[in-house]
Amino acid sequence: MKHRLVYLLNAGQRRLHRWSQASTPEGGVTPSQSGLLFFLDKQDGALMSEAAAALDLGLPGMSGLADRMEVLGLIERRRDETDGRVWRLWLTDQGKTAAERSKANLAKMNALLADGFSEAEIEVVARWLQSLQDKFPAADE
Repeated sequence: MKHRLVYLLNAGQRRLHRWSQASTPEGGVTPSQSGLLFFLDKQDGALMSEAAAALDLGLPGMSGLADRMEVLGLIERRRDETDGRVWRLWLTDQGKTAAERSKANLAKMNALLADGFSEAEIEVVARWLQSLQDKFPAADE
């Protein structure tokens, strides 16, 4: 095969992750934490299972992420009022501020990723990356 797509995708993801971690200011949030902040910014009070599905995480991973973010004061976990067996996640004021900071950082990162490519080229890349979710569905789909 001419292009080593799997290798390039994995290497690019690792480099992007390392760069993101290195450029996160002290007190900043991780990419996973940003994802939950963005989700809750649109769906505050969502069930943990809904957040896990949106972030493509299993429930144990979602629980660990929520634990860490709760300790940081970014989210609050509350039992559902009608079904005490499930938890809902809520943004705190600190979480809302962190979400706004993360949005600004993400805009910079997206601009850097798109630098040197035309809008049409970025559309093809975005369509290809989106297609991965259809071609390789999550285990529970």
